[in-house]
Amino acid sequence: MTLDALNRLSEADATAAFTQCCSSPRWVERMVIDRPFESLSEMLEISDRIWEECDIDDYMEAFAGHPRIGDVESLATKYANTKTWAGGEQKGVEGADRAILERLAKGNADYEERFGHIFIVCATGKSAAEMLALLEARMSNDPEHEITVAAEEQNKITRIRLKKLLA
Repeated sequence: MTLDALNRLSEADATAAFTQCCSSPRWVERMVIDRPFESLSEMLEISDRIWEECDIDDYMEAFAGHPRIGDVESLATKYANTKTWAGGEQKGVEGADRAILERLAKGNADYEERFGHIFIVCATGKSAAEMLALLEARMSNDPEHEITVAAEEQNKITRIRLKKLLA
């Protein structure tokens, strides 16, 4: 889609398009309202500003729009609207050693229990082993710091998806 086409979408179609990038309703609503965008860089700057104004509830809604790292089954069902992008983003888990995948699954469960949300990482370009190392390192974060780290990772993902939207 071109930037011009994005700017001309109906409110409903723009909402659907932006929801593919981030599932926080507040972020989506603001992105729809803040159109038209003059350039990709302006759109990314506005997205960053909106995300900075979001709160923990918005983060949790955004996090809920992601499958667990390595959870291929949920890509095909619950996350059908983003499965192509999320699958490509998680390409690093393809062909990963079974032991790493099992540790990743266990780490995801431990992370969720500790922090109350799924492990969010910008997986693009990372192997399963790299994502596992990040998950394990972040387990020692205090919850207040970890929500900030996870929100930063969410913003990275959103920026990548906004670029894909216009690809």
